[in-house]
Amino acid sequence: MTQPTDNARAALLDAALSAAERGWYVFPLRPGTKRPALHGEVSCPGTGPCASGHRKWEQRATTDTGRIHATWARGSFNVGIATGPSGLLVVDLDMPKSNSSAGTPCGVATFEALCERTGHAVPDTYRTRTASGGRHLYLTAPAGMRLANTAGTIAPLVDTRAWGGYVVAAGSITPAGPYEAVSGSVAAPAPAWLLSILQPTPRTVRAPSVAVAGQSRRYADIALVNETRSVAAAQLGEREAKLFRAARALGRFIAWGDLPRHEVEQALQEAGEAGGLSASECRSTLRSALDWSIAHNQRRRGAA
Repeated sequence: MTQPTDNARAALLDAALSAAERGWYVFPLRPGTKRPALHGEVSCPGTGPCASGHRKWEQRATTDTGRIHATWARGSFNVGIATGPSGLLVVDLDMPKSNSSAGTPCGVATFEALCERTGHAVPDTYRTRTASGGRHLYLTAPAGMRLANTAGTIAPLVDTRAWGGYVVAAGSITPAGPYEAVSGSVAAPAPAWLLSILQPTPRTVRAPSVAVAGQSRRYADIALVNETRSVAAAQLGEREAKLFRAARALGRFIAWGDLPRHEVEQALQEAGEAGGLSASECRSTLRSALDWSIAHNQRRRGAA
């Protein structure tokens, strides 16, 4: 019987088109999962959209209805929304994991308490219920402000998705459950108090010479490519350890200003998932390894 499959595909196509009508850039996720259905850099064929170089899911996300129809005609793909190109800041209010201590408040409760303590209302905006029972609050980012993803910066179990990140759109279905719109019809502007937490604080640093800076950046770029390839090709039983070591190795380039953190996190997240790790395993490993490496590499070797 093909009718249920056809119905599911039509519903997911409608979800993708609905998001695109809002001006949100969409791309396919593997059926029944939260993982991108597009190829990664390691397996890039160098043809089609990638003829002039590998294009990641963020670059290939689209609002073009013709491309959306063509993509979802090939399968019952879940729908990813690339938050950066869409001009979105999505607040991810997560649920405690099964191995968390009893009584740990969920992200929704934590965020509501934070708003109350700071004297601000919870933003009245479009929001969805995630498969785990959490919430996604969709907010619009100010034009010209390039926000990065965060994990725990605001509060425990309160993450954000912006440039370099994506969320699963309402209408998508996973084994854990569906993603559903629960309130609001319009994404409200991100409040100033929240943006003040998320905007990076400028650091005053002594700029190296142009020659030194260029050489350091080239070395960092090569290291990023090599480490991501190593993680993506890791064998069963060594994947998490390789991801951890790669993050420790690349964290120093973030500390030295050679690579932006969101770029390293995105590349290693994609490589880890391509190698077989879950999205949550990758995020947890990356967070701890990068935090440690950045904290312990504030001064470049050989610097005064």
